Amino acid sequence: MDHSDHVALLRPGVPTADSAALWADLGAGDGAFTLALADLLGPGATLHTVDRDGAALARGAADVARRFPGVVVRPQTADFTRPLALPPLDGLVMANALHFVRDGDKAGLVRRLAALLKPGGRFLLVEYNVDRGNLWVPHPLSFATWAALAGRAGLSDVALIGRYPSRFLHEIYAAAALWSPRPSGEG
Repeated sequence: MDHSDHVALLRPGVPTADSAALWADLGAGDGAFTLALADLLGPGATLHTVDRDGAALARGAADVARRFPGVVVRPQTADFTRPLALPPLDGLVMANALHFVRDGDKAGLVRRLAALLKPGGRFLLVEYNVDRGNLWVPHPLSFATWAALAGRAGLSDVALIGRYPSRFLHEIYAAAALWSPRPSGEG
């Protein structure tokens, strides 16, 4: 996959360029999808990048600064499975990161991460479209599994927005969902 493939996967889930957009890339690594977000959101956007590898985050931030100088990147060396200090977000991306979380822990984590979004905020997931993994991708989830999990976590309007063939595990997909917090008092 290259930059144009990353952009194509995310494009249907990212609104048109918004100079005030505030997004996060969780499990950002070297920033391949951070670059795609920067390209799609345009100058004035702020991207919070989160990963346990601070050196990878620094490389990603430097790439964005070089290629999209009007986009602000705020790296945070952290584990996205733990509480994060982030402002209310317009959207977030998790690309090839959720498959490192055990299946039994995913729903609670997704619910907590979705709560970082503003009402109507977008949760974009990029994952392998299988439910059985391997040593390198231990806990992938197919789109059907994601759609069910997203609903349990309070996300709505779950949609498959892109696919890309993978020699590794058949196919990678991109999905979008909206955060629809329940009014207090609703279960």
